[in-house]
Amino acid sequence: MELINTLPQPLIAVTLFIFGLSIGSFANVCIYRLPKKQSVFFPKSYCTTCSAPIRPLDNIPVISYLVLRGKCRDCNNNISATYPFIEIITALVLLAGFFKFGLTFDFLVYVLVVPALVIITAVDIKHQIIPNVITLPGLALGLVAGSYSIGYVNSFMGFLLGCGLFYLVTLLSNGGMGGGDIKYIAAAGAFVGWQKALLIIFISAVLGTFVGLFQIVVQKKTRKNIIPFGPLLAVATLITLFHGNLLIKLYIENL
Repeated sequence: MELINTLPQPLIAVTLFIFGLSIGSFANVCIYRLPKKQSVFFPKSYCTTCSAPIRPLDNIPVISYLVLRGKCRDCNNNISATYPFIEIITALVLLAGFFKFGLTFDFLVYVLVVPALVIITAVDIKHQIIPNVITLPGLALGLVAGSYSIGYVNSFMGFLLGCGLFYLVTLLSNGGMGGGDIKYIAAAGAFVGWQKALLIIFISAVLGTFVGLFQIVVQKKTRKNIIPFGPLLAVATLITLFHGNLLIKLYIENL
């Protein structure tokens, strides 16, 4: 770690950005395959239209998309711009975490959390599910990492509070909250503790209100239209990771 800290920060940042693009590329595989219950490791990447295997040089994040002009080399069908978008977003969010946390234990955990948030957001928007293969390991990792960083009592309280509140909402709303949302907030609560778990819930509820109003007023949708809650929870989690301490301090000072 000391050796890494002696490297120029711009070099570390560029390296992390490239690493983030690669992680985003893997996230794309997960986003496509997990809802289909397919392995994310086998077979190797292939065109989703013609099933032709993607050549290594055609699988370089962002660059290959630009070189191929957004088309498959074999069938010439369009490749969704979502793929480079996911790669760039993942890299930028990871880079933002580096500037926020530096090369610390918190950043190491952040590197594990960010791809999960990206995958959850994309999958929930498209399929209205949060895969167990993401949330269940997240529960275990949250309790382990949370116990180290914030203490096992706070971590376990965050787990219980998040899980309990969302389960109660599910009962009162007759299924208005999905099981994936419950497992997500339980894992997030274990990572950040009970106070920040409450903050995540509050921020996501506020975001949900604005999104719901936008859908009703602008998109002319009804209240019966499903608003995927996973993306709101993911955004709220990022806000809490970056500014949670400040927001809680401001709240306490203005009580």
